[in-house]
Amino acid sequence: MGEKGHMILRRPRRLRQNKAVRALVQETHISVEDFIYPLFIMEGEGDPEAIPSMPDVKRHTISSLVSECEESFALGIRAVALFPVVPVERKDDRGTEALNPDCLILRAVRRLKSALPELVVVADVALDPYTSSGHDGVLNEQGTDVDNDATVDILAKMSVVQAEAGVDWVAPSDMMDGRVKAIRKALDSAGHSHVSIMAYSAKYASAFYGPFREAVGSQQASGQSYLDKKTYQLNPANIRESMIEASLDIEEGADILMVKPAGAYLDILCRLREKTKLPLAAYQVSGEYAQIHAAAQQGWLDLQAVRDESLLAIKRAGADLILTYFAKDVARELG
Repeated sequence: MGEKGHMILRRPRRLRQNKAVRALVQETHISVEDFIYPLFIMEGEGDPEAIPSMPDVKRHTISSLVSECEESFALGIRAVALFPVVPVERKDDRGTEALNPDCLILRAVRRLKSALPELVVVADVALDPYTSSGHDGVLNEQGTDVDNDATVDILAKMSVVQAEAGVDWVAPSDMMDGRVKAIRKALDSAGHSHVSIMAYSAKYASAFYGPFREAVGSQQASGQSYLDKKTYQLNPANIRESMIEASLDIEEGADILMVKPAGAYLDILCRLREKTKLPLAAYQVSGEYAQIHAAAQQGWLDLQAVRDESLLAIKRAGADLILTYFAKDVARELG
């Protein structure tokens, strides 16, 4: 009997009373198959290099990258996303190194596909690692903005070069208008209709990217007050804008849509889940990863509990795939 003798007919707590019952009725589950593992590659041989702002994350040489992927594949991780650290001397105002068929990331892809042919390899399609400005595209003649159409032409060629090296999914993260259509057309024309496009459809001009930019050496653009990435990445205040971007990517032939960052944009992810039946990815970015580690190092949060809760929230909001630097640790525990 409840208060004042009234019978309580519904007692939701009955389904929370012990661990076994809670497990039986749990609505959202994280699986190792949900993960895409982001990895950084640098030139050289031998041991990887630590990234101070991202505990336990490293810049890998190609040899250590292959070893890392072999370990993660054995744990059940089926996809990795690669991000190159391009030497300064190979950067220029047009990012020409991105089209070099022997550039770092393409050498890494060939080695990976030789060692692990069943591994799904995702390559970033953007010029920020390759440009001297640190921008995702080439600047106009005045140097006052990114030239959208000139950039798209390069990105389409970049996608074909990546496909020829063995990339399974290209992932345009540049946020240029029309790039998905141009990339799809270029891939199909070059005989790569089997290569998928995972489009960064809702990539916000976020403050959470700092550690990533340090890791790949593309901080230059964020330090220019007169010219930053807000002319092409989305305004964090806007929802409808992201729905327009996603609609365009769907029309232009994207196979998978992505929201980036994940944690602060779960509402966007949820809206997209209602809008499309396409697979959705969400990127738990470097700043999200770093802040969890930093709070745990201070003893303010439980690292594992907060990590797992954050990933569940991303999955619950509608993500089919999660890019996270926690992938290998979680896969090890799930196994």
